[in-house]
Amino acid sequence: MCRLQSLKDWQVALAMTVALRVFYSALAAALSFHLHLDPAVIRTNAFTENLPAPGSLYYALLGVWERFDTLWYLQIVQHGYDPPMVPIFYPLYPAAIRVVSQAMPAMTAALLISTVAAFFFSLGLLRLAADALPGTRKHYVLLMVSVWPTSFILFAGYAESLTLALVVWAVIGARENRWWLAGLCGMLAGLGRPSGVLVAIPLFLLGARTRRAASLPVLLTPFGVLAYWAWLRWSGHLSVIAAYRLHQGMTLVPPWQGLGEALRLIVSRGDILLAIKLGCVAVFAILSLCREVRLEDKLFSLAVLLQMLMYTGRPLLGVMRYLLLVYPVFIVLANYAGQRNWKMVSLWVVPVGLLNLVWMWAFLNWSLVL
Repeated sequence: MCRLQSLKDWQVALAMTVALRVFYSALAAALSFHLHLDPAVIRTNAFTENLPAPGSLYYALLGVWERFDTLWYLQIVQHGYDPPMVPIFYPLYPAAIRVVSQAMPAMTAALLISTVAAFFFSLGLLRLAADALPGTRKHYVLLMVSVWPTSFILFAGYAESLTLALVVWAVIGARENRWWLAGLCGMLAGLGRPSGVLVAIPLFLLGARTRRAASLPVLLTPFGVLAYWAWLRWSGHLSVIAAYRLHQGMTLVPPWQGLGEALRLIVSRGDILLAIKLGCVAVFAILSLCREVRLEDKLFSLAVLLQMLMYTGRPLLGVMRYLLLVYPVFIVLANYAGQRNWKMVSLWVVPVGLLNLVWMWAFLNWSLVL
């Protein structure tokens, strides 16, 4: 613990990022030789006709990560926004892949961007946790995130880690009165994922508290997502809402209606996985309201959770990875873990971490859409 205390935040974040990158890559490579892929299931997904063949070194290191949303991002990199469903995939991550892929294969670029973003997300979490957790207790926040089910997605070809990094650094910028950093990161977060624009809530609140013109750059935050929506309309593409409805079978509704559908499916169909997801949302809502959570963090967390309930058709799809955005809850969990001994912490960390690995196996095996 003394050794850990002597390390700088960037060193801890870098060590954790490298360790997890190596661990997940090695695990995926090892599992790639034991996957039982169902051709019928694979063919129900888009762009799977040219997947690399299992058994090769390329497949073990890179091809095994070509799953679900990753294929859509790679399609955008190569062909732009042509298929009608594409608007639901926001442009920042594929744009970053396109830039980096000038120097390397696109799949390598996708994983590299996610890994670098995971480092900045980890570093940002440590900065945010330092305000609430004394000494080395803040390091527990990285443990809580790393074992969370679906945390492996931070190192996959998904936009999660990039969006999360931008969100936490937008909040850091606002708390440190670095308003241009806050506004720029907030605007880019809105281009990363639909929920990224919700960082406008803490930014606007923090900016309003200063009552200074210097905080005005936070007003840039919504312009990223608004510019993307305007471009979709101008270029004749479907809107994001229409694309979800027509191609994902998901309709935008008030959150209480989405909650009602989830409860109905749990009761009528005995959907255990959906019950687990809804239970996690409820737990996160409760923890978000803890006394030690700042007001702006409370409002942000609740907004993210409510957004998860605003679709019917496929309720709470992807919610386990979307919960990673609710960073205040992981700080609360880290505080709780830091007050207990390792034996008590392991009673929670070990089963949750194992569930993360089970989820990763399902992801690699094409048997679960996150």
